[in-house]
Amino acid sequence: MPPRVLVYWLAALLGLVPARVALGEATLDDEAAEELLWEALAADASAARSVAVEAPSPGIAGGGGLLDMALILDVAAAWFSDEEPLQTGAHDPSRTGFNLQQLEWALEANVDPFFRFHANLVFSQFGVEIEEAYARTLALRGGLQVRAGQFLTRFGRLNETHPHAWHFLDQPLVLGKFFGGENSRGLGVELSWLVPLPWYVEAIASATDAAGGCCARSFFGNDDLGVRGVEDLLATLALKQFFPMGHDLSLLLGASGQFGPNASGLGNRTMILGGDMYLRYRPTRSALRQSLSWQTEVLWRSRQVPYDVLQDLGLYSQLVWQWSPRWETGLRYELVTGIDQDPLDPTWTGSRARYSWQATHYPSHFSRLRLQASADMPTWRDQPIYALMLGLEVLVGAHGAHAF
Repeated sequence: MPPRVLVYWLAALLGLVPARVALGEATLDDEAAEELLWEALAADASAARSVAVEAPSPGIAGGGGLLDMALILDVAAAWFSDEEPLQTGAHDPSRTGFNLQQLEWALEANVDPFFRFHANLVFSQFGVEIEEAYARTLALRGGLQVRAGQFLTRFGRLNETHPHAWHFLDQPLVLGKFFGGENSRGLGVELSWLVPLPWYVEAIASATDAAGGCCARSFFGNDDLGVRGVEDLLATLALKQFFPMGHDLSLLLGASGQFGPNASGLGNRTMILGGDMYLRYRPTRSALRQSLSWQTEVLWRSRQVPYDVLQDLGLYSQLVWQWSPRWETGLRYELVTGIDQDPLDPTWTGSRARYSWQATHYPSHFSRLRLQASADMPTWRDQPIYALMLGLEVLVGAHGAHAF
């Protein structure tokens, strides 16, 4: 049987052409039979387009698109060798016993062809807070994008992420000390620009409120002195660059800065500068989806106070190895310096180092179990603070992919 006859018979079985075309193949020449086949395929495609156009929108009433929703639960059992663990993160396990880190409700949807909506609502044992709620543009030209609302600033690498995107159960000490327990965030506006260069370069600038002990600790903090001019806003600048180094290795480098007023006196200012690096090795030909990543951030802070300038430094560096799709392990080192007579942290008078280890099991893409052990060594304490934590995270619903 000629190959064309086989093709026509297959098309007939799939319902793409009438059976008479296949049966009549013996009496039609090749050109005529092929023409009938293409006509049938065109009619089928046209019918499919009509159905797609006439189908009702899947979005909720009043919205422009499908609303993706997810609930993410993070709970942990913990043991600390000291009754005062000195954790700096609002979502950290912070006492011996059971800890509800958070229940996060994440929502995303396209509003229309011009804006996308994002929101993250966090439920705790004692209330609900709006962690993020903002609109992001979709249609600006020239590589520009704008965000407006309440959002985590894009300082460094870890600050803009939520706890379910962390490799460790608790927030790095330096972020809690410099920014606050909820990381740096606020109400405001942000402009980002994808710079037209041969490699990936993104420039970011934002202006947000400088108040809030949760998220602007080094600035106005809990003393909301209001906005009398642009000098009373918190400005964040960041530059992010990405370099692919072959098929298996990639490097991301970033530099960030925050500038704003603090509450220690009229005209006193705070500046935080940071650099971040993320190096990832992932062999593309590995069937086990193995990867090894090294992430480091260094932050330096300078604060004007009456008759003095206070300066301190902090960093963390972590190495995470995923040796199979369901297992990973990681090590993290942290160091944060202290200052005598610091009005924000009067007891943090010396340096503090913390060593952490974690092992994580992923039963599926929607759950993970994490065991973490740490040794925290504040120099102003007689004894280190040891900790052991077991965390469970589960996710239900539709949740977008995290950034690289």
